[in-house]
Amino acid sequence: MKPYTLLSFDVEEFDMPLEYGQQISNNEQMEIGKKGLDAIIPLCEKYNLQTTLYTTANFAQTFPDTIKALATKHEIASHTFYHSSFKNEHLLQSKLLLEEIAGTNVKGLRMPRMRKVDMSDVVKAGYVYDSSINPIYLPKRYNNFDLPRTVFEQEKVIRIPASVSTPLRLPLFWLGFKNYPYWLFLKLCLLSLKRDGYINLYFHPWEFTNIDTYKIPYYTKKPNGKILLYKLEKLINDLSVHSNFITTQNFLILKKFISK
Repeated sequence: MKPYTLLSFDVEEFDMPLEYGQQISNNEQMEIGKKGLDAIIPLCEKYNLQTTLYTTANFAQTFPDTIKALATKHEIASHTFYHSSFKNEHLLQSKLLLEEIAGTNVKGLRMPRMRKVDMSDVVKAGYVYDSSINPIYLPKRYNNFDLPRTVFEQEKVIRIPASVSTPLRLPLFWLGFKNYPYWLFLKLCLLSLKRDGYINLYFHPWEFTNIDTYKIPYYTKKPNGKILLYKLEKLINDLSVHSNFITTQNFLILKKFISK
C-alpha cells in the first residue's frame, strides 16, 4: 500500500505585515486570505484532493458560506479564533463556531505560528489531535529538537508534527518549499514517505497571491502567486505517483490513533 500525503492549509487572515511594522487593515487581511483560498481550491478540485483546512474562526465568520461549502469535501480544523492574538478560551470558542458554520465535528487544532499550547487546555476544549509542532530549530521562533518527528501521544492528545527530513530534520514546510531547489524538496519528501509512511505538509493560501508589495522578508514571499501555484501543482503530480492524499483526521482514523 502506498504511503500517505497529508496536505493542509492554514486558512487565515493575512496578518504577517503586522509582524514587520507595516499596517494592514482587517478587510485587506481577509481579502488576501480569500484570494489565496480561491486560487488553491480549483487545484484541489482538479486533482480530487481532500485536504485539511486549519481555519481561524475570524476568517470563517467572515466567509461562512465558503467554509460551509468546503466542509462537504475537506476537513475543517481549528486555527484558533484570531491569527494575531490568543487567549485560552479561544480554543473552545473557535471550535464551537467552526462546527456551527461548517456543520461538521472539529477534531483537530493547529496553533497560529505553531505556538506552544498546554495539552490539558486542548483536551478541555474537546480536541483529539494537534498539529502545532515543527520539530526543528528555527531562530527566534522555536527549538523542538527534543520532540518526536512523527505521531505521538501527549496527555491524551494525539500530536502530529509537521514533517521534517531524516536524519538532519530539515523542515518540509512552506518556507522549505519556497526556498529549497524543487528537486531537493521533492527528494526529502520521498525519503520521509519511505521511512515514515506519511508526510504532513502545510502551506497558507495567501502565499498563492501576489504579495510583492508587502514589507515582509524576501524568503517569506518569493515565489508567490501563479508561479508558486504552478510549483504546488508539480509537487501534487509528483507525490501522487508515490502516495495517496488524505485528510489528517482520516489518516489518524485509518492508523487507529483516533476513533471516528
